[in-house]
Amino acid sequence: MTSLPFPAETPYPRGVSLWEPAGAPRALVLLSHGMAEHIGRYCELAGRLADAGFLVAGYNHLGHGAEASLPGWFREHGGWDALVSDLRSVMMTLESRWPGLPRVLLGHSMGSFLAREYALRHPEGLDVLVLSGTGWHPEALCRAGLLPAEVLCALGLGKKTSKFIDRLAFSANNKPFRAEGGTAVDWLSRDKAEVQKYLDDPHCGFLFTAGGFRDLFSGLLALSRLNRLDALPKGLPVLLLSGGRDPVGGMGKGVGEIARQYRAAGLSAVSVRLYEGARHEMFKETNRGEAFSDLISWLVETLGETREEHHEPVVSG
Repeated sequence: MTSLPFPAETPYPRGVSLWEPAGAPRALVLLSHGMAEHIGRYCELAGRLADAGFLVAGYNHLGHGAEASLPGWFREHGGWDALVSDLRSVMMTLESRWPGLPRVLLGHSMGSFLAREYALRHPEGLDVLVLSGTGWHPEALCRAGLLPAEVLCALGLGKKTSKFIDRLAFSANNKPFRAEGGTAVDWLSRDKAEVQKYLDDPHCGFLFTAGGFRDLFSGLLALSRLNRLDALPKGLPVLLLSGGRDPVGGMGKGVGEIARQYRAAGLSAVSVRLYEGARHEMFKETNRGEAFSDLISWLVETLGETREEHHEPVVSG
């Protein structure tokens, strides 16, 4: 693994991690990690993709990772916009360094929400969209989370963590698994060792600030406006990959709803992979090997078709 300097304005030093294949890369894959975690948790996934010939890049979103000055905080104003802008800056840098390669954006959980927003704002800026652990959040639900966050921010408490909003947003996630008598985050995976790694990681599981929640729910609210899906290219290949018992994905129902919305908007290449019994983090699940293989096979097949349709051959010399 190597790294690049972060290619955009950043309030504290960050870098972009790169996992390069042994030979010429078949495509670029930009990873967008989830809430209250960090890009270091994606080394196994990135390694598997690199072994399959993909150039993989990823970085810590604002408010995440060891370098974050205030975990769970993006910025004073326009935090969600800043996260999407960072994705665009990094993708453009990858495009300039490796011109002509198909561009894949792979987002997990909160990172999938950012990836969905990126696709709406920059449809020219990607060729394939992969969404892991995503879900559907209707307008009323988004506003229910946004209101208390905005109130706290108005009271000058935007940089304070909010246990109340955290409980409001996530308390239901672990309910289906409480009978196991395990941890408060068993909803993440059936792999107990991976759950324990998450609990032991000082850069995972932190509380978001009220400002961070404000930005998150603002972003989700924007995604609830389905007329915006008209901006997506009709031929954009999309893969939704999720555990069948992922509460973020509504135990599969929310994932199916996102697929239905994309198809209703005219997208002709929407695929869904639901894994029975699996939970939120498919790339940390007991059957993650199956998820890795399915993802790589789908990418290889899809990118072959995409490259023929949308990319001229790169001629050197």
